[in-house]
Amino acid sequence: MEDATCPLCISLGGTLVFQGEKFRVIRADEAGFPAFYRVVWTAHVAEFSDLSVPDRALCMVAVCEVEQALRAHLQPTKINLAALGNVVAHLHWHVIARFDWDTHFPAPVWAQAQRPLDVLRQDAVLAKLKLAERHMAAGLATFQATLT
Repeated sequence: MEDATCPLCISLGGTLVFQGEKFRVIRADEAGFPAFYRVVWTAHVAEFSDLSVPDRALCMVAVCEVEQALRAHLQPTKINLAALGNVVAHLHWHVIARFDWDTHFPAPVWAQAQRPLDVLRQDAVLAKLKLAERHMAAGLATFQATLT
């Protein structure tokens, strides 16, 4: 099911990293946060509990795969996970690699900045993203293949 007014139903929502039957992984364009990803459920549902038990497990496998790839390739200070949906009521998980030097750390990415952007460190993270994304996509494809 799709909602013609929902931004996550009518567009990818970012740079596509992986497309599965039931979810996709995208890199969001969030200024100052180069490793900001979303696991977006394909069907238009608002809440995690709207999913069947097997689909909840699948969704969490996807979230974990993204988290593990970010940890392995970027060595962030922390990974933030969130499934808010207050602005876009379409089930999606935010998976955000956070660094102690980022503009908002330790506050949430939606809070006010606490320091200026460290462009050199951000560029170093950006340089590692393609490898992390290949890792994500390969892990998700391997897992998906076991489901068929």
